Amino acid sequence: MTLAETIDTDTVSLTPTAVAAVKDLIARKNLEGYALRIFVSGGGCSGFQYGMAFEGNIREEDHQWEYSGVKVVVDEISIDYLRGATVDYVDNVMGAGFKIENPNALSSCGCGNSFRTKSEGSEGGSCGGGCH
Repeated sequence: MTLAETIDTDTVSLTPTAVAAVKDLIARKNLEGYALRIFVSGGGCSGFQYGMAFEGNIREEDHQWEYSGVKVVVDEISIDYLRGATVDYVDNVMGAGFKIENPNALSSCGCGNSFRTKSEGSEGGSCGGGCH
């Protein structure tokens, strides 16, 4: 399955590789029953930054999906920035980790951990001082 095949504009999707990585982390950390929370917060070198955490307390207002047994939750504010995004897991010579392909990002930092959107009314830019 390619990255493009996993994109659904109303959800935040996980690729099969990301699902396997999350399942492995949940098992190693003994967090059965927890969900993967994906969120956006202010900061980073491009205006917003991505965050992920394991969540044991899902709120009623959270957006929720499940991919092959992995629960994913996104809060009501972050969903506007993450709608249609796809989370993948990469492991290559540059390192291993989660990567988010976000159709809402106008520009992003070289590390891919922070981004800027059209709604900010800015032209985009680079990291300048490095990634956080």
